[in-house]
Amino acid sequence: MRAIDRLETSPRFSEGDAIALNRRFRADDSADMLRALVDEGAAGRIALVSSFGAESAVLLHLVAEVDPSLPVLFLDTGKHFAETLAYRDTLVDHLGLTGLRVLTPDPADIAARDESGLRWSYDPDGCCELRKVRPLARALTGFDATLTGRKAFQSGTRANLPRFEIDTTDAAGRLKINPLIDWDADRIAAYMAEHEMPAHPLVAKGFPSIGCSPCTSAVAPGEDPRSGRWQGWDKVECGIHTDGEDGGASSGLEPFL
Repeated sequence: MRAIDRLETSPRFSEGDAIALNRRFRADDSADMLRALVDEGAAGRIALVSSFGAESAVLLHLVAEVDPSLPVLFLDTGKHFAETLAYRDTLVDHLGLTGLRVLTPDPADIAARDESGLRWSYDPDGCCELRKVRPLARALTGFDATLTGRKAFQSGTRANLPRFEIDTTDAAGRLKINPLIDWDADRIAAYMAEHEMPAHPLVAKGFPSIGCSPCTSAVAPGEDPRSGRWQGWDKVECGIHTDGEDGGASSGLEPFL
């Protein structure tokens, strides 16, 4: 049995499966790849994880063109810019997305570990784990693969990512799919203009990468687009993307000290 045949019935995946998918779709554009994945079920049950950030509209539009009911997972950390929450609602309405699922932290976790709401100021890894990693891990138990909006140009830690990889936070072998990994900033901008996509309101204010408000700063022209995230900390990812994928921060489910 060919590897790609086995994928159609297997609930979880191996490194060999990821290699087979990378080979199969190496010549396909992002839209054709997404349509094949949804129509054929080659990656099982798929969810799109979206921050509704500066460049999120492109992947959301591509998905809406294929299946506007596909689950879209948004982590409402309680620390987002008001502009991001408004932009989320604008895009959902604009694209006709019907599968939005808003994920929130466990109130018991917050009460026990971040009652003051200031953990971000002295332990950003711990804050991300409470507000992003744990809620997403709970939500992903029903899915075999996730779509991400990561792109190679965003940072050195993302420069060599493939389209298909194994999610290292999931021992059972969940796929992580990066449909836009080979898109550059000009292509993103051109796609948004062609399809008349609304822009995140903070982009015009110097925020090319947008996360939670306490840990996101504007950047100067020419700087790494993600250099405004967690400034002053040795941290480049929130923990959703981890070591072994792109050199990110903690994998997320260890107990707190």
